[in-house]
Amino acid sequence: MREFTYNRDTKETKIFISLNLDGSGQNSIDTGIAFFDHMLQQISTHGLIDLVIKCDGDLNVDMHHTVEDIGIALGEAIKNSLGDKKGITRFANSYVTFDETLTRTAIDLSNRPFFIWKVKTSLEKVGGMDQELFPEFFKSLITESRMNCHIETLYGDNNHHIIESCFKSFALALKTAVTIDPRKKDIPSSKGKL
Repeated sequence: MREFTYNRDTKETKIFISLNLDGSGQNSIDTGIAFFDHMLQQISTHGLIDLVIKCDGDLNVDMHHTVEDIGIALGEAIKNSLGDKKGITRFANSYVTFDETLTRTAIDLSNRPFFIWKVKTSLEKVGGMDQELFPEFFKSLITESRMNCHIETLYGDNNHHIIESCFKSFALALKTAVTIDPRKKDIPSSKGKL
């Protein structure tokens, strides 16, 4: 089983994460931000990742430290649970529709972090969260996990649908990218190293 448990304690947040890439989508998530909990549940449920996240953050200041630090911790957990990456599918993409919205995500578990976010919304907040926090979360996760990830909403009007489709699309692409391909015995790179 590809599992990792991680504690991250700073003066701004105290985070516990337990992750199993080969799970069934079981989760227990408490960040203190209800809408963010709902979005993280999408990663677990649709990525078939068992995930426990508990965060005590300085929400009296704002949500930024909590959201960014959970991205860092989750990225660290993904990176470590992948180990040497032998046999993984590595590349994946996903399209997700949510009523009027269509979002796509492309992932390469390349060990070379790069993040593109092409998502436009019409409101400053969704679920009480500033819109700018969503790319901050993904940027932290992508950087720490050392993956290349492009997320783009092709069209959509409802801001909740737009953001949730991003999380669902990411989850489905991640599920495929981390899957072990029985035909691949080594590192999935022509260089022999990621």
